[in-house]
Amino acid sequence: MKATDLNNKEFNSFYGGYINQIPEAWDLKTGFEIGKGSIVNFFKAIPKDKLEYRYAEGKWTVKEVFLHIIDTERVMMHRCFRIGRHDKTALAGFEQDDYIAPSKANEKSLEALIEEYLAVRQNSIILLNSLSSEDLKFIGHASGNKLSSRAAAFIVLGHEIWHTEIIKSRYL
Repeated sequence: MKATDLNNKEFNSFYGGYINQIPEAWDLKTGFEIGKGSIVNFFKAIPKDKLEYRYAEGKWTVKEVFLHIIDTERVMMHRCFRIGRHDKTALAGFEQDDYIAPSKANEKSLEALIEEYLAVRQNSIILLNSLSSEDLKFIGHASGNKLSSRAAAFIVLGHEIWHTEIIKSRYL
C-alpha cells in the first residue's frame, strides 16, 4: 500500500502537501521503519547549539518542532486506530500551537525526545501491523473532513519529512 494508492476522497486537500513528500518507492509499513531511522539520525546530527534555536520571533525551536512531530504522530495514529476500527464518531480537530507551551520541549534533552519518538513510532508500527488492508481503507471523519485510516498514517510520514526539510532550510 503506497501513498499513490490514496484518492482525494480519503483526506482533506490540505494534507496533500504532506502526502506528496512521501517517496513513491515507500509502502506504508516500510515507510514507518525507514522513517524511524532517518528521523533519529537527522536529529542526532543537529548541533547542540541549534536545538533551541528559532529562525524568527514566535517560531518554534528545533526541539519544539521535534516534539510537534511526535505529538502529530500520536494524534494522527489515534485517528488511524479509531477509523481503522470502523469508528464512525466524528473526531475532533488538533490545534498544534496549543500543544507547544505545555510540552516543555526545550526542557527535555535530545535523548529524552528521541526515546519518546521511538516509543511512539514503535506503537504506530504495531498498530499498522494489526490493521487489515480493508481496515486501513475505511473512511471516517476528523476535523470536519473525511479521512481514511491509511491516509492518517501516510500523513504522519509526509509530515515528518516536511518538517525536516523546513529545519534544513531555515534552522541549519
